[in-house]
Amino acid sequence: MTARPRDHATLRLTADLAILTVRDGQLQVLLVQRGNEPYRGRWALPGGFVREDEDPDAAAARELAEETGLDGTALHLEQVAVFGTPGRDPRGRVVTVAYLAIAPDLPLPVAGSDASGACWQPVDQALGTLAFDHNDILRTCLERARQALEYTTLATAFCADAFTIGELRTVYEVVWGMPVDTRNFHRKVTKTAGFLVPLDAKRTSEVGRPAALYRRGPATTLYPPMLRSTVDYDEPSASST
Repeated sequence: MTARPRDHATLRLTADLAILTVRDGQLQVLLVQRGNEPYRGRWALPGGFVREDEDPDAAAARELAEETGLDGTALHLEQVAVFGTPGRDPRGRVVTVAYLAIAPDLPLPVAGSDASGACWQPVDQALGTLAFDHNDILRTCLERARQALEYTTLATAFCADAFTIGELRTVYEVVWGMPVDTRNFHRKVTKTAGFLVPLDAKRTSEVGRPAALYRRGPATTLYPPMLRSTVDYDEPSASST
């Protein structure tokens, strides 16, 4: 009997991360400069091949620790999409699982063993310059973050343990890339049950009055949502959790 040629692909699997943080009032992404071919010298999202003894989630957490020194269980880390267009990687048939990672005030990165450099770069400057299909991955993860701010309390993941309303509003403005009405924003986030928990403390500054401090509350969703398409947010219901 004549053997039939294989009709399925032999794949290699990677995990790539769009690691976002707010630095210097900008939404920034962690990039590594490739030290090896393909795309040697080009900037790319951090990531790597999934090992035989780990699943993609474990690989993403490992890459996160190697690139930032952070524990993946201590910050927001979620699987966003799978990218597998043939030819996306010159090394062969490689499929990648894309992850979004978010944490406040992340440290300066240290280049891994296969990278010649690492840096934080504003997202709007990084888009269009990355190796592989990482521009598409970054756009997808960025849109996931933008949508999540509309319907969930994910914005608090960009904030430190204690933060002001102004700092939280800055997160929305830099992630959405648009101004947010100050008064309506304050009403929305303080009246949505479980969004914020007020602290018995204030932060002083050289200009203006001391600002009240808050921490993230137990709520995970926003209802009604805080949509980018409107400035005058609807009054939230008392049962929002």
